Amino acid sequence: MSSVVGAKGQVTIEKEIRDTLGVEPGWRAVQRLVGERVEIQFLPPRHRRSLKGLLGNPHGVRLETDAEFQEAAGAAWEAAALETDERGDAA
Repeated sequence: MSSVVGAKGQVTIEKEIRDTLGVEPGWRAVQRLVGERVEIQFLPPRHRRSLKGLLGNPHGVRLETDAEFQEAAGAAWEAAALETDERGDAA
């Protein structure tokens, strides 16, 4: 599957991929350069329906090593910083 990059640098994520991952409008796409490739991770918006929902991992991924935990924690801090910057709350 491929798509053409638009004038503003936008690309469309194919429907089959969005459906497989469960990505919906309003989700955040976190981009990271890995070598000469771009890795995109989709994160659902935060909700306040339950504590389990706030703390649970929507992707069902288990972090087995300290390195995996540190990488996930770094990504979470980056996402929180981006959200803060977008709201204009940054110090």
